[in-house]
Amino acid sequence: MEDTQPVSKVLVLDESPACLRRIKAFCEANKLVALRVQEENIMSVLKSNVDLGGIFISENLSGKASAGVEIGHDIHHIRPELPLFLRRDAGTGREELSADEKKSFRASYTLDTIDDLRKSIDDCIFNMMYPNALLRGINEMTIKSLQSQFKDLELHVETPYIVRDRLIFGEIFTLIPIESPWCRGYMSLQTEEFSLQNLVIGNKTHIAPDEGDDFRNLNSILGETTNLIWGAFKNRYTNLEGKPAYSSQVPIIINHLHRYISFGSEQPQLCYKCTLTDPNARDSSPMVIYQRFAFNLSWSPEDFRENDVSVDNLVAVGDLELF
Repeated sequence: MEDTQPVSKVLVLDESPACLRRIKAFCEANKLVALRVQEENIMSVLKSNVDLGGIFISENLSGKASAGVEIGHDIHHIRPELPLFLRRDAGTGREELSADEKKSFRASYTLDTIDDLRKSIDDCIFNMMYPNALLRGINEMTIKSLQSQFKDLELHVETPYIVRDRLIFGEIFTLIPIESPWCRGYMSLQTEEFSLQNLVIGNKTHIAPDEGDDFRNLNSILGETTNLIWGAFKNRYTNLEGKPAYSSQVPIIINHLHRYISFGSEQPQLCYKCTLTDPNARDSSPMVIYQRFAFNLSWSPEDFRENDVSVDNLVAVGDLELF
């Protein structure tokens, strides 16, 4: 993974071809992956598993003045964590919106002032700096841990990206705390049960195929993968010498009905999407695992450093073996 700079996916709800081209160019220049969505599909997309950093909305849609403002208000009501950016016609501004409408939108812009959105994007999406060495290291340890748990599968890990979504993907969810002098938070892995079950039945894991119907075995696979990544992270990054005493905590809120989790912080999360594919199976669907890091309790990237590599550390993570 040569380029480890995080990106972020954004929805674009706009009907003007000229405006779409300009918005796309702005997104490409600012580490945003633009995904166009039609007005009639916006709510179904928001209920899907698409991880988002924000939404760009045109003020006027379907020939109706202020239709985009109304849709933005509805979106903000159901997904208040997502920043909304309103494109207005030339000569209009956010100050002309009502007080309630202003609460729905993070910022407004025209095509002539779209570059002024850069600060808002940085403030609400890219407001946490991630050292390149950390991003590359997480990628490496994640790949190694997954390869140790799954057999004869092709693995692809996408460029890391930033999300403000709080949605949970799938039915199996692991959560483990991460603490060091420069960060405190949680790592999670999320996947769908049926995808993992299919890999067990297909003898692509260390679980016997006839045990694929036991959800506890499926849980143990993702749990062991989580432990392996956490162990590698700890050995590589969390030198706890002189570690201060931590006392502050915030409640983690999970709403299963809405597939929602909150770590008690408005900070965006770092996400890796991992896809495992069986190259010899024509009809099998790939298994997707989402790995997220929520550094909600402490984040000091200026203090980040890698631990010195020692024989003990290499043995602990499996790179060396004593005999």
